[in-house]
Amino acid sequence: MIIAVDGPAASGKGTIARALARHYHVPHLDTGLLYRAVALTVMRLELDPSIEADAVAACGFDEDLLADAALRDDATGQIASIVSAHPLVRAALLQRQKRFAHQPGGAVLDGRDIGTVIAPDADAKLFIRATPTIRAQRRHAELRARGDDTSYDQVLADIRSRDDRDSSRATAPLVPAIDAAQLDTSFLSIEAAVAKAIALVEARLARAAAMAAPSV
Repeated sequence: MIIAVDGPAASGKGTIARALARHYHVPHLDTGLLYRAVALTVMRLELDPSIEADAVAACGFDEDLLADAALRDDATGQIASIVSAHPLVRAALLQRQKRFAHQPGGAVLDGRDIGTVIAPDADAKLFIRATPTIRAQRRHAELRARGDDTSYDQVLADIRSRDDRDSSRATAPLVPAIDAAQLDTSFLSIEAAVAKAIALVEARLARAAAMAAPSV
């Protein structure tokens, strides 16, 4: 069983994807960490994220980097949004994500193009959204908890800018898959959002089972 969870930054897709993985007892991959790892490598090597060749050169990062706390920094996220727009970077990371999705037993993946590019054959697809102001409030609270004093206004501006880059890039833009169930978490608690997500997945699985059942 493959579950694709897409959505913009701070929409709650990561929290929901992890909860779904626990619920269905399958592994989870936050695909955004792959692009953040490329971004962090670019930053540490003092390369230019806007130059595709520089970004591609950073795609050979060690797996251990995925556990680096610096991946969660807002600055890393901003650079990740830049490098992820390069077609060759996305191509370099594509097979790694596809292998994870199609492993025996299935998986849950969250990102921005899971249901449209990585696993268009997913058994269930969710697109998680929330208003930019709500997402900025969430991200600002996360940053403050880590001791980052970035202002709310800056966080909101960064989110709007990232949304624009992610949705307007030529390769694998951030758009809901045609068959994705959409979930707005703006005014839902984490518990309510997770419960709704599970219900949506169950509905999709039940519908697929009914269509596959032989007619009598």
